[in-house]
Amino acid sequence: MSDDFELHSDLQRDGIEIANLPLCKLLLCNDSNYPWFIMVPRRTDVKDIYQLEWQDQLQFLNESSAVSEILMQCFNGEKMNVAALGNMTPQLHIHHIVRFKDDPSWPKPIWGQLPLKPYEESELQLLKQKLLPMLEEVIGSNTTS
Repeated sequence: MSDDFELHSDLQRDGIEIANLPLCKLLLCNDSNYPWFIMVPRRTDVKDIYQLEWQDQLQFLNESSAVSEILMQCFNGEKMNVAALGNMTPQLHIHHIVRFKDDPSWPKPIWGQLPLKPYEESELQLLKQKLLPMLEEVIGSNTTS
């Protein structure tokens, strides 16, 4: 991994570190309106997926697919939204959002719909207890908290 990797301040502010996957840092967006996770490849000076080395592109695709499947199982979602925008935060980060037909923004995109609703500590602990064993089993992640 890149020794000089540093998480962008926007991602530090809005994200809760959940796990280190082989390539990516997995964050939970501190918005309990949605199961919203963010994967950040631990590489420096990369804004878009095509800028990753090809081995890292393949590793990212594997991790993203596994995380998507785990999240859909964990939350029993109806649709997985995966998006890499980066217009405001230039560090490559990819959103993985579990959607439900009864979520507060369905069927619209979630951006700008509602103010962030931070997790209560008890909610966060329950989420980690459910999710972290699944990540460890499938991907072999290391928890960060």
